[in-house]
Parts: sequence; structure tokens; C-alpha cells
Amino acid sequence: MMDNIPPKVQNQIAQFQQLTQQIQMVTTQKIQLEATVRELERTVQELEKAAEEAAVFRNVGSLLIQVKDRPALIAEFKEQKETNEVRIKTLDRQDKHLRERHKSLQEQITQALQAPAEEPKPDDQAA
Repeated sequence: MMDNIPPKVQNQIAQFQQLTQQIQMVTTQKIQLEATVRELERTVQELEKAAEEAAVFRNVGSLLIQVKDRPALIAEFKEQKETNEVRIKTLDRQDKHLRERHKSLQEQITQALQAPAEEPKPDDQAA
């Protein structure tokens, strides 16, 4: 089937497939970051609700270490959340750009594949 497709169109199809994979990767990264942001939001809310005398521990590798400076920990989690939100916005822009290129390439491929079928055959012109 690919034998009768011009090399230029074959190249466009390969680019189209790469774009599809890139869109999937960006979407996956975005979903993971959004889950992390939600988790950080819940963590900050719980830390802010917890009593001052309540012991707070932080996971460091395979250890749990007691945290003495709760406000600093809350600030750190808020900063991580903001950083992840910026990354999500960047991924949104990247996703939009990739989808636009994907759609454009899809249209070009469709046109290129339909074009030969629409051209009149030499036998038809003589009639």
C-alpha cells in the first residue's frame, strides 16, 4: 500500500505519527502534574487545619522525619504547587500547538491522498 504513496506523503505520515505520540506524552505529563497539584492542595489544607501541637512528619527516602518548622513546610508545598501549575500551563500551550500542527498535517495528507483520485485520466480527456 505504501508503495504507491509519494515519498513526500510518506514523510508527512511519519511526522503525523510522531505528533500523535508527542500529544499522548504531553497529555500524560499534564494529567500526572494535575494529580500532583491536587495532592499538594490537599496536603496544604490538612497541614493548615491540623493543631499546632500535632506532630508532622515528612517522607525522606525510606525515612519519616519529624518537621519542626511547619510554616516553612507549607510554604515549600505551595511553591511546588505553583511550579507545577506553571508547568501545566506550558504543557497546555505545547498541546495546543501540537494539535494545530497535527490537524494541519492531517489535512495535507488527506488532500495529497485524494488528489490523484480526483485527477482526470488521459482516456477520459479524449472522450
